[in-house]
Amino acid sequence: TFGRGNVEGVIAPECAAHAAGTSALLPMLALGIPGSATAAVLLGGLMIWGLQPGPLLFAEQKTFVWGLIASMYLGNLAGLIVVLSTVPLFAAILRIPFAIIAPLILVVCAIGAYTVHNAMFDVWLMLIFGVVGYILKKLDYPLAPLVLALVLGDRAEDAFRQTMLMSQGQMDVFWSNGLVGTIMGLAIVVLVWPVLGGVLDARKRRRALQTQSAAE
Repeated sequence: TFGRGNVEGVIAPECAAHAAGTSALLPMLALGIPGSATAAVLLGGLMIWGLQPGPLLFAEQKTFVWGLIASMYLGNLAGLIVVLSTVPLFAAILRIPFAIIAPLILVVCAIGAYTVHNAMFDVWLMLIFGVVGYILKKLDYPLAPLVLALVLGDRAEDAFRQTMLMSQGQMDVFWSNGLVGTIMGLAIVVLVWPVLGGVLDARKRRRALQTQSAAE
Protein backbone atom coordinates (compact mmCIF):
# COMPACT_ATOMS: atom_id res chain seq x y z
CA THR A 1 0.00 0.00 0.00
CA PHE A 2 3.01 2.32 -0.29
CA GLY A 3 2.07 5.53 -2.08
CA ARG A 4 -1.66 5.05 -1.58
CA GLY A 5 -2.07 7.21 1.52
CA ASN A 6 -1.73 4.45 4.11
CA VAL A 7 -2.22 6.13 7.50
CA GLU A 8 0.21 3.86 9.33
CA GLY A 9 2.88 4.53 6.72
CA VAL A 10 2.51 8.29 7.25
CA ILE A 11 2.31 8.25 11.06
CA ALA A 12 5.28 5.95 11.64
CA PRO A 13 8.01 8.10 10.01
CA GLU A 14 6.49 11.27 11.48
CA CYS A 15 6.66 9.81 15.00
CA ALA A 16 10.24 8.70 14.37
CA ALA A 17 11.21 12.14 13.07
CA HIS A 18 9.71 13.94 16.07
CA ALA A 19 11.33 11.50 18.50
CA ALA A 20 14.74 11.93 16.84
CA GLY A 21 14.44 15.71 16.81
CA THR A 22 13.43 15.88 20.47
CA SER A 23 16.19 13.52 21.59
CA ALA A 24 18.74 15.68 19.72
CA LEU A 25 17.51 19.04 21.02
CA LEU A 26 17.12 18.07 24.68
CA PRO A 27 20.83 17.43 25.40
CA MET A 28 21.74 20.47 23.30
CA LEU A 29 19.61 22.82 25.42
CA ALA A 30 20.13 21.13 28.80
CA LEU A 31 23.81 20.17 28.54
CA GLY A 32 25.19 22.04 25.55
CA ILE A 33 25.88 18.75 23.72
CA PRO A 34 24.14 18.47 20.33
CA GLY A 35 22.68 15.13 19.41
CA SER A 36 22.64 15.63 15.64
CA ALA A 37 24.08 17.77 12.88
CA THR A 38 20.99 19.99 12.90
CA ALA A 39 21.25 20.49 16.66
CA ALA A 40 24.94 21.36 16.20
CA VAL A 41 24.00 24.08 13.71
CA LEU A 42 21.45 25.43 16.20
CA LEU A 43 24.11 25.34 18.91
CA GLY A 44 26.44 27.37 16.72
CA GLY A 45 23.67 29.90 16.07
CA LEU A 46 22.95 30.27 19.78
CA MET A 47 26.63 30.82 20.51
CA ILE A 48 26.78 33.50 17.79
CA TRP A 49 23.91 35.27 19.56
CA GLY A 50 25.83 35.14 22.84
CA LEU A 51 23.74 32.37 24.38
CA GLN A 52 25.47 29.47 26.11
CA PRO A 53 23.30 26.31 26.03
CA GLY A 54 23.39 24.39 29.27
CA PRO A 55 21.68 24.21 32.67
CA LEU A 56 22.10 27.95 33.30
CA LEU A 57 20.30 28.80 30.06
CA PHE A 58 16.95 27.92 31.62
CA ALA A 59 17.67 30.16 34.62
CA GLU A 60 19.28 33.13 32.87
CA GLN A 61 17.32 33.18 29.59
CA LYS A 62 13.83 32.05 30.55
CA THR A 63 12.15 34.20 27.91
CA PHE A 64 14.26 32.73 25.13
CA VAL A 65 13.82 29.12 26.28
CA TRP A 66 10.05 29.30 26.57
CA GLY A 67 9.86 31.25 23.33
CA LEU A 68 11.84 28.47 21.64
CA ILE A 69 9.52 25.81 23.07
CA ALA A 70 6.46 27.79 21.95
CA SER A 71 7.95 28.20 18.48
CA MET A 72 8.20 24.41 18.16
CA TYR A 73 4.47 24.02 18.78
CA LEU A 74 3.65 26.85 16.40
CA GLY A 75 6.09 25.42 13.86
CA ASN A 76 4.22 22.11 13.85
CA LEU A 77 0.91 23.87 13.23
CA ALA A 78 2.40 26.09 10.51
CA GLY A 79 4.10 23.08 8.93
CA LEU A 80 0.80 21.20 8.86
CA ILE A 81 -0.94 24.10 7.11
CA VAL A 82 1.90 24.61 4.62
CA VAL A 83 2.17 20.92 3.79
CA LEU A 84 -1.56 20.44 3.29
CA SER A 85 -1.76 23.48 1.03
CA THR A 86 1.42 22.99 -1.02
CA VAL A 87 1.76 19.21 -1.47
CA PRO A 88 0.70 19.37 -5.16
CA LEU A 89 3.22 22.16 -5.79
CA PHE A 90 6.07 20.24 -4.14
CA ALA A 91 5.14 17.11 -6.08
CA ALA A 92 5.27 19.11 -9.32
CA ILE A 93 8.70 20.50 -8.41
CA LEU A 94 10.03 16.98 -7.89
CA ARG A 95 9.12 16.17 -11.49
CA ILE A 96 11.41 18.94 -12.82
CA PRO A 97 14.71 17.51 -14.11
CA PHE A 98 17.73 18.16 -11.91
CA ALA A 99 19.52 19.72 -14.88
CA ILE A 100 17.05 22.62 -14.64
CA ILE A 101 16.94 22.92 -10.85
CA ALA A 102 20.73 22.75 -10.31
CA PRO A 103 21.53 26.08 -12.06
CA LEU A 104 18.76 27.81 -10.12
CA ILE A 105 20.17 26.47 -6.84
CA LEU A 106 23.66 27.60 -7.84
CA VAL A 107 22.44 31.11 -8.69
CA VAL A 108 20.56 31.46 -5.39
CA CYS A 109 23.60 30.24 -3.41
CA ALA A 110 25.89 32.66 -5.27
CA ILE A 111 23.55 35.60 -4.59
CA GLY A 112 23.36 34.67 -0.91
CA ALA A 113 27.13 34.35 -0.60
CA TYR A 114 27.75 37.65 -2.39
CA THR A 115 25.28 39.69 -0.34
CA VAL A 116 27.03 38.84 2.97
CA HIS A 117 30.02 41.14 2.34
CA ASN A 118 29.40 42.22 -1.28
CA ALA A 119 32.60 40.45 -2.31
CA MET A 120 33.31 37.90 -5.03
CA PHE A 121 35.73 36.19 -2.66
CA ASP A 122 32.76 34.74 -0.76
CA VAL A 123 31.32 33.39 -4.01
CA TRP A 124 34.62 31.68 -4.85
CA LEU A 125 34.69 30.20 -1.35
CA MET A 126 31.16 28.93 -1.87
CA LEU A 127 32.16 27.25 -5.15
CA ILE A 128 35.33 25.71 -3.69
CA PHE A 129 33.58 24.28 -0.68
CA GLY A 130 30.74 23.09 -2.89
CA VAL A 131 33.25 21.06 -4.92
CA VAL A 132 34.85 19.77 -1.72
CA GLY A 133 31.43 18.78 -0.37
CA TYR A 134 30.60 17.00 -3.64
CA ILE A 135 33.85 15.03 -3.46
CA LEU A 136 33.24 14.09 0.18
CA LYS A 137 29.71 12.99 -0.70
CA LYS A 138 31.00 10.79 -3.51
CA LEU A 139 33.53 9.29 -1.07
CA ASP A 140 30.65 8.51 1.35
CA TYR A 141 31.87 10.85 4.10
CA PRO A 142 28.97 11.57 6.51
CA LEU A 143 27.93 15.17 7.08
CA ALA A 144 27.14 15.00 10.81
CA PRO A 145 30.74 14.51 12.11
CA LEU A 146 31.97 17.45 10.03
CA VAL A 147 29.26 19.79 11.34
CA LEU A 148 29.82 18.61 14.92
CA ALA A 149 33.57 19.17 14.56
CA LEU A 150 33.08 22.70 13.22
CA VAL A 151 30.73 23.66 16.04
CA LEU A 152 32.29 21.78 18.96
CA GLY A 153 35.95 21.98 17.93
CA ASP A 154 36.64 25.35 19.54
CA ARG A 155 34.75 24.43 22.71
CA ALA A 156 36.63 21.13 22.98
CA GLU A 157 39.98 22.90 22.60
CA ASP A 158 39.05 25.50 25.22
CA ALA A 159 37.93 22.81 27.65
CA PHE A 160 41.09 20.76 27.06
CA ARG A 161 43.30 23.84 27.58
CA GLN A 162 41.46 24.70 30.80
CA THR A 163 41.84 21.13 32.04
CA MET A 164 45.56 21.12 31.32
CA LEU A 165 46.00 24.40 33.20
CA MET A 166 44.10 23.08 36.21
CA SER A 167 46.07 19.81 36.28
CA GLN A 168 49.42 21.52 35.51
CA GLY A 169 49.84 19.45 32.35
CA GLN A 170 49.17 16.06 33.97
CA MET A 171 47.25 13.77 31.61
CA ASP A 172 46.21 11.42 34.42
CA VAL A 173 43.50 13.92 35.38
CA PHE A 174 41.32 12.23 32.77
CA TRP A 175 41.40 9.06 34.91
CA SER A 176 41.35 10.76 38.30
CA ASN A 177 38.14 9.04 39.44
CA GLY A 178 35.77 6.32 38.33
CA LEU A 179 33.24 8.58 36.59
CA VAL A 180 35.82 10.50 34.56
CA GLY A 181 37.72 7.33 33.73
CA THR A 182 34.55 5.61 32.54
CA ILE A 183 33.60 8.53 30.31
CA MET A 184 37.11 8.71 28.83
CA GLY A 185 37.20 4.97 28.29
CA LEU A 186 33.85 5.02 26.49
CA ALA A 187 35.01 7.99 24.38
CA ILE A 188 38.15 6.11 23.32
CA VAL A 189 36.12 2.99 22.49
CA VAL A 190 33.71 5.03 20.36
CA LEU A 191 36.66 6.73 18.64
CA VAL A 192 38.41 3.51 17.65
CA TRP A 193 35.31 1.39 17.16
CA PRO A 194 35.04 1.99 13.38
CA VAL A 195 38.62 0.78 12.94
CA LEU A 196 38.06 -2.23 15.19
CA GLY A 197 34.78 -2.99 13.43
CA GLY A 198 36.52 -2.92 10.05
CA VAL A 199 39.26 -5.26 11.29
CA LEU A 200 36.74 -7.68 12.78
CA ASP A 201 34.65 -7.69 9.59
CA ALA A 202 37.76 -8.35 7.51
CA ARG A 203 38.67 -11.28 9.76
CA LYS A 204 35.15 -12.68 9.54
CA ARG A 205 35.20 -12.48 5.74
CA ARG A 206 38.64 -14.09 5.64
CA ARG A 207 37.50 -16.94 7.88
CA ALA A 208 34.37 -17.41 5.78
CA LEU A 209 36.48 -17.62 2.62
CA GLN A 210 38.85 -20.07 4.26
CA THR A 211 35.95 -22.22 5.45
CA GLN A 212 34.37 -22.12 2.00
CA SER A 213 37.65 -23.04 0.28
CA ALA A 214 38.26 -25.88 2.76
CA ALA A 215 34.77 -27.22 2.15
CA GLU A 216 35.33 -27.16 -1.59
